Amino acid sequence: MSTERIRRRKLLATIGGVTTASLAGCNGVDVGTEPEYEDGEVGDIDGEARTNAEMATAQSAAEGQRASGVTPVDSLEMVDHEFVFESGYLGSTVQGTVENEGTNRIELVEVRVRVYDETGSQLDQYFDSTGDLAGGTSWAFQVILLESPADIADYDIAVLGTPA
Repeated sequence: MSTERIRRRKLLATIGGVTTASLAGCNGVDVGTEPEYEDGEVGDIDGEARTNAEMATAQSAAEGQRASGVTPVDSLEMVDHEFVFESGYLGSTVQGTVENEGTNRIELVEVRVRVYDETGSQLDQYFDSTGDLAGGTSWAFQVILLESPADIADYDIAVLGTPA
């Protein structure tokens, strides 16, 4: 292969990489960054663990896998979040609101919640997601935590998305 062809391929590869990175920036994506988690407070929980039947229902209602292809998106704002203990199968949850402050639609929005015990050890990670969040609109989420309320001491939370 000639040196000129190698230079041309390197130039095209560089232009392609720069173009991809700049287009991602136009969509409000933080290319190559990890999600930023906010701390949450659990407080005193006055509730009991789920029954076996309630746990089975909660497991089927909870989202089990995080989405692939989601990244931090500048236009997604975590407006509020709080730990809420609901009666029945819902039990321990984190509820709140995410807003798309941009003008472009977000194809997929995902909220991730990591829960910790009193020693600071991570117990698990839980999710909720929605599709097609238009610019200037908000989404009320509810993440079902499958841990017993007595085991949860703290949580942290992040929002990610996939621009359209």
